[in-house]
Amino acid sequence: MQWKNQTTINKFLLLGFGNLNEVQILLFVLFLVIYMMTIAGNLLIVMLIVADYHLHTPMYFFLGNLSFLETCYTSVTAPRLLAGFLVEDRTISFRDCITQLYFFSGFACIECFLLAVMAYDRYLAICNPLSYNVRMNFRVCLQLASASWITGFLATAFVVAMVPQLSFCGPNEINNFFCDMEELLKLSCTKSSLVEVIVLFFCSLVSLLPFLFIVVSYIFILSAILRIASSSGSCFLFIIVSYVQLFTTVLRMPSEQGRHKAFSTCLPHLTVVSLFVCTSSFTYLKPTSNSTSILDLMVTVLYSVVPPLTNPIIYTMRNKEIKAALRKMIGWRLFTKH
Repeated sequence: MQWKNQTTINKFLLLGFGNLNEVQILLFVLFLVIYMMTIAGNLLIVMLIVADYHLHTPMYFFLGNLSFLETCYTSVTAPRLLAGFLVEDRTISFRDCITQLYFFSGFACIECFLLAVMAYDRYLAICNPLSYNVRMNFRVCLQLASASWITGFLATAFVVAMVPQLSFCGPNEINNFFCDMEELLKLSCTKSSLVEVIVLFFCSLVSLLPFLFIVVSYIFILSAILRIASSSGSCFLFIIVSYVQLFTTVLRMPSEQGRHKAFSTCLPHLTVVSLFVCTSSFTYLKPTSNSTSILDLMVTVLYSVVPPLTNPIIYTMRNKEIKAALRKMIGWRLFTKH
């Protein structure tokens, strides 16, 4: 990565919520609580999966990866956001800005790949249960998880490496609370449509292909559950229809074990996918403008803060295995104290 000599700006100003001076302390407390709950919830899931051998299965292996990823994902932006509420200096150096952009975008790409891998895992478990243990052994799980992390970072590196090739001569105000690719392209003095096309192409490729893979996986899953041919239709319409069909089908299942299995595997993953796709799509497909309103900032918060916070809740709300592991850990702690 070569840095352009004509770059005259070496710092950026993260405006964020700086214009809401009267509620700075309130926002600080709110985002601090959200950040602490996000870290605690995701790390708790990782600890439970590592400690309880009953959770040493492919599904929980990928869930542990996702929880650890969410911890890293939210830690890229949250600390600087919290610091911006307490100090007047909201500047960030050019190199730190590129570093933050790389890790934030990288973790987002990895999440897309991990969600696709988790959909494939659910497809094998439901549609091919007899060969599931053979196809999804520990070696395969490790390879799929490693491929998701490596591919996400490599794809992000290719795109982010273009930013230092641009020149920035002013202004230096970023209308966000973290360094975002869209904002940096707006501030660049080098107006290159080629760079914008390449960035848009790779972002669409990294997000669209995993999403389509997830949609196809759930078409087969729903076909196996409903025993009818599912129609794909619109991607977003399919997600909504999937909720209704899967929910009503589960309610009609005669056995409690069947209802529990469907609720604890398909619905949480489908909910997480829908939340992540809808928030990210709404963020990057909304009309662009030179000024950022409070609504735009709240949409960004919805995309970068809400999914990591809600994922632990979604995966543990109806999951008996996680609840049992938590009760076991709490009981063990109480027993060791006595």
